[in-house]
Amino acid sequence: MTRFTSADLEAARDRLVPDVVAEGLRVLFCGINPGLMTAATGHHFARPGNRFWPVLHLSGFTPRLLKPSEQGELLSYGLGITNVVARASARADELSAEEYRQGGQLLSLKVARLRPRWLAVVGVTAYRAAFDDRRAQVGPQERTIGDTRVWVLPNPSGLNAHWTAQTMAEEFGRLRAAAEA
Repeated sequence: MTRFTSADLEAARDRLVPDVVAEGLRVLFCGINPGLMTAATGHHFARPGNRFWPVLHLSGFTPRLLKPSEQGELLSYGLGITNVVARASARADELSAEEYRQGGQLLSLKVARLRPRWLAVVGVTAYRAAFDDRRAQVGPQERTIGDTRVWVLPNPSGLNAHWTAQTMAEEFGRLRAAAEA
């Protein structure tokens, strides 16, 4: 694994992480914003403690455990990744309410253009802030963006100890079943 200095990670704050997207995906996963490791590598959910990739595999979305550097393979499974906010930060709590609101508006435009079957926002707090829906809970939402349905998933960050990899995989699996129906 590549080792990054604190200076490398600090410089990553200004880097944009490209989306992994295509039109008509089954599921477009949407993270909160890139962490510094993600920005430094250009690979989504790159921090070693993040459980996104293991949970994606455990839930049956991918036939094997992918590494962040293999994120392009998601497209072959009808999956993609984007973020609510493009700016990298060490922690999501560094983002302002305005960044979330603007991010939600830009995300809605992106979803309307790409038309995935499902938008899956990973992080209920981010979803609530981006879409001004204070009562949202994990699971399918009433909101749609065009024909795209919305599902809120638990945040796979290692800081989210309330959800285990197994309970997250069960929730991701519920979305997978809905996306395949």
